[in-house]
Amino acid sequence: MINVLFDNRQDVLEITEDGENAIKVAVEAVLSEEDLQGDFEVSVSFVTNEEIKELNKEYRNVDSETDVLSFPMDDEFDGVVILGDIVLSTQKIIEQANDYNHSLEREMIYLTVHSMLHLLGYDHMSSDEKNEMRTKEKEIMKNLKIFK
Repeated sequence: MINVLFDNRQDVLEITEDGENAIKVAVEAVLSEEDLQGDFEVSVSFVTNEEIKELNKEYRNVDSETDVLSFPMDDEFDGVVILGDIVLSTQKIIEQANDYNHSLEREMIYLTVHSMLHLLGYDHMSSDEKNEMRTKEKEIMKNLKIFK
């Protein structure tokens, strides 16, 4: 079972129940792709560019906006694996959906999948890591049938 906790701290993009459900399905798809079973919890926060820039500076020492931040926890409480926190910039979701000619849902789900992989230990610092992560992202998006 997966418990996804949502925290909407912005008013730029309406976060609907359908959007939350799509994120939950994406989280489940990543866990399934990784063949992980059990009880998991992850939090997903929707923020402005201003807030994500502050978080990026505080936690990564990078003074710029970004689309998504991942804060892995890999902790356990009462048998539930707490994977960590995903922080999404809704302004970046809109901007990148327009830039790449994607739907808002596709961009939000892609960033969720990307961040979930970070929570599970994947990274893209080297070209091999980047290739492995991109391959996983593409496979999961294909499994979700989200292309545009």
